Amino acid sequence: MANMLERTVPRYTSYPTAPNFSAAVDAEVYRTWLAGLPGEAALSLYLHVPFCRELCHYCGCHTKATLRDEPIEAYAQRLVEEIAIVAGHAGARKVTHIHWGGGTPSILDADLLKFVADEIAHRFDLSAIREHAIELDPRHLTRPLTQALRDIGVNRASLGVQDFSAHVQQAAGRIQPFDTVKNAFGMLYDAGIDRINIDLMYGLPKQTVSDVRRTAALAHELKPQRVAVFGYAHVPWFRPQQQLIEQSDLPSSPERLAQAEAAHESLVQFGYRPIGLDHYAKPDDQLVAKGGRLQRNFQGYTDDDADALVGLGASAISRLPQGFAQNAPAVGNYSRAIAEGKLATVKGIALSNDDRLRGRIIERLMCDMAVDLDAIADEAGFDIATGFSDELDALQPYQENGSVLIDGHRIRITEKGRPYMRLVASVFDTYLTRAKSRHSVAV
Repeated sequence: MANMLERTVPRYTSYPTAPNFSAAVDAEVYRTWLAGLPGEAALSLYLHVPFCRELCHYCGCHTKATLRDEPIEAYAQRLVEEIAIVAGHAGARKVTHIHWGGGTPSILDADLLKFVADEIAHRFDLSAIREHAIELDPRHLTRPLTQALRDIGVNRASLGVQDFSAHVQQAAGRIQPFDTVKNAFGMLYDAGIDRINIDLMYGLPKQTVSDVRRTAALAHELKPQRVAVFGYAHVPWFRPQQQLIEQSDLPSSPERLAQAEAAHESLVQFGYRPIGLDHYAKPDDQLVAKGGRLQRNFQGYTDDDADALVGLGASAISRLPQGFAQNAPAVGNYSRAIAEGKLATVKGIALSNDDRLRGRIIERLMCDMAVDLDAIADEAGFDIATGFSDELDALQPYQENGSVLIDGHRIRITEKGRPYMRLVASVFDTYLTRAKSRHSVAV
């Protein structure tokens, strides 16, 4: 299995994946997609805030550092304008989920968050809202901010932790003591926000298996509802600040695997249920209850079953029944389009029937660790007998090493194969062999 650890594949938060988007989907195409949504279609909104006060060395997000407030205030104005533009094309639809991501979304501060949230409430129907979530940096959380989050309806918070070890934090460029995170939990609980997630990472510079186990244990002390454990993606050609990380400080591929397994073992021991590739939840959590109906999108694993995901902000990606559409990644280009009263879409992809079929297969493998090709093919009116013989052949090495069990057209990833889930899913990705994109390692 050693050579598998070195392979690079997408994270499959979408299919087709973002590197396969093209300018064929532009603002006009996206406009027609929004206008063409069925009358009863409900929306999920994702708002991207691409600013931080400082950049962590390991960060792979679309964000930039700023110490000035003026760019942030101007960006909030553009978000409000984009919300109005999108609502003008899509209509005043019901919204079931709202998610703020970044960057550091709370950099908007209490007044600007309310400014943007009020526009959402004005333009859409929030009577069916189920979840209103935000990603937070525990180092910049205050009581007035948590009160503001409660006031705009936030009921879930996700705290970026990564690792609690001081030497790892130093190497990764993010100093964040345990007490800082503990205090953030306390402020959120006091504000009535008790659905709290923690994000951890393995594969960080100077990180060891012992660091991972200790971090998992400390995280458990805080009793988060959910824990996500992501593998650090070292892509310095894509994220220049990662050049601050010494390649020699990074764990080897076998060490990364050992760290991933240590995190998994620790969290399961603490009573968390594994969800797909990298999420863990308490037994009574909705993600556990959604067996067979779990979904995976750009925010990770979710029980969000909205008919369309609308991305707002620079680089944000929308997923509609017709396909994917992405806003201009650069804040300047995004802002100019919105200021002119236009959608900021610059690329995307229209889904073919084959894309939908393969996307469904990949999503079930990533969510359920199993898929019944016959059942999915029947739904799509596809001839399974001739359609996936090459893919089933390509899965044979995984079956031989115990990562996968194949029974006819039923595929199941074993616990031994959980770390290789992305590799198994990639067998069904027809874009991968012809794409020139560089991805992170699979484990």
